[in-house]
Amino acid sequence: MKYKKWLIGLVIMVLVGIVGARFVRNFIFENVGLINRIIYPIGPHREVVWEKGPVEAETAPANRPPNIVFIIVDDLGANDLTYNGGGVANGTVPTPAIDSIAREGVTFSNGYAGHGTCAPSRASVLTGRFPSRIGFVTVPAPAAFLKYIAEKSQDSPHPHVYHEEREDEVPDFMDEGLPPEEITLAELLGQNGYYTALVGKWHLGDAEKLRPDAQGFRQFVMHPSGSALYLPKDDPGVVNAEVDASVSIFEFKNLDYNAASNSGERFRPKGYLTDYWAEEAATVIEHNKNRPFFLYLSFNAVHTPLQATREDYDALPHIENHTLRVYAAMIRALDRGVGRVLDALKQNGLEENTLVVFTSDNGAPSYIGLPDLNQPYRGHKTSFFEGGIHVPFFMKWPSRISKGLAYEHPVGQVDIFATAAAAMGTALPTERVIDGVDLLPFVNRTAGGPPHKMLVWDATIYQSLLAGDWKLQVIEKSHQQWLFNLAQDPSERVNLAKTHPEKLNELKSVLADFNQNERAKPLWPMLLETKKEIDPWDGTDELYLWAN
Repeated sequence: MKYKKWLIGLVIMVLVGIVGARFVRNFIFENVGLINRIIYPIGPHREVVWEKGPVEAETAPANRPPNIVFIIVDDLGANDLTYNGGGVANGTVPTPAIDSIAREGVTFSNGYAGHGTCAPSRASVLTGRFPSRIGFVTVPAPAAFLKYIAEKSQDSPHPHVYHEEREDEVPDFMDEGLPPEEITLAELLGQNGYYTALVGKWHLGDAEKLRPDAQGFRQFVMHPSGSALYLPKDDPGVVNAEVDASVSIFEFKNLDYNAASNSGERFRPKGYLTDYWAEEAATVIEHNKNRPFFLYLSFNAVHTPLQATREDYDALPHIENHTLRVYAAMIRALDRGVGRVLDALKQNGLEENTLVVFTSDNGAPSYIGLPDLNQPYRGHKTSFFEGGIHVPFFMKWPSRISKGLAYEHPVGQVDIFATAAAAMGTALPTERVIDGVDLLPFVNRTAGGPPHKMLVWDATIYQSLLAGDWKLQVIEKSHQQWLFNLAQDPSERVNLAKTHPEKLNELKSVLADFNQNERAKPLWPMLLETKKEIDPWDGTDELYLWAN
């Protein structure tokens, strides 16, 4: 009896310990915003003091290396812009500023993101390398948070699997990011006399050694996490759309309305965040009009949380669906922000000799419940179906690129590095493989054929390969494989894996060779696996296995 009581007591203590640990972990991550505000308080608004270039230009803008303005937006769907007859809410929300980049330059009709999620795509842009070559193939996230997400999913139709046995191999969350030994576009341009500035989202590491100023940017202003509130959620000038998804619920509960500059201390921005980033970017242009500069303008729009200004929301009374109306209002603000930047270039006499690139880091997500954002493509953010990686991709340089061009061969954001280097007139690094190519000869038709033999996407257990018209997707763990001929089936509706075994094996062999000889070990191991629907709104219930 004595031993029985002791055993019961021991079991109770263990259970209390387990429950207690889980309670503490859940409390932390359900209140992470509160905890973060205590550790890193948000101060009042303060002006960012940007460097000022020469009062007078030594040479006219036309006679010096081009300015480079790279505009990347977050989670923008392929069908969100009115260029080519698309657009949100059946094209009733015009995007004239963004469209003008395509009209005044070139649109890449087959432009691809570097990945199906935010951070790996941004790593690809800044290095000119496939994420799989860097090993940056999952989104930085605290292990405890991933475990919390897995626990919360156990009652869902597709519960997540958490690999606790790999925790010891994962670095501290602050150290998850773009490795310092990578050469960024900012570093390359800075070494060649460019002033370099980041405005907006970073998402490539929070440790001091990984911050923008350690990766080539002279100055920056950003929000210190992967997402942020656009305005305080109780601001009288904001309209919120809290969708029934764990991501949105967590963000509205825990995210802050904040920014940080080179000092690292958080402060309140000024006004709606999209407008704030645009104004800061315009200030960078004004201050540096007399010297070459690289502006990396990284809007967090239209990433959740879905928040619009009351003014933009009220301007769209014809949209009955509240969530769609808020999202459309965010698109309206985004276009206004891009227009502000383009106007700043024009007003300062810089338009002709500035290379402007516009794109999105991936496609629109499914969890906000708006099914038409990636049309006509199948899939969504996180997937390597076209809806996840086939993104708007425009570029203009009036003095070098003719107006109204359309380029049809597949290109990737990985090409921006080499294109900017060529525009500046500097050689690429020779001690490492650069996967991107200079797109200017292809755009101007002085180079023939496709720029790439293949493009590769990688999420540890899930990979995709595009070679010519043929696209392969493989998940060996779940024995899934898809083969599509995009020339005949751009929406990826007809899986040819069984009917074209020769082509399937050919592409699998190419991918296997890449994996064996060129694929880097992931920077940190995958901890979370989940099954996701490819088409969550059409009832097909076809799933793919995603890892983070």
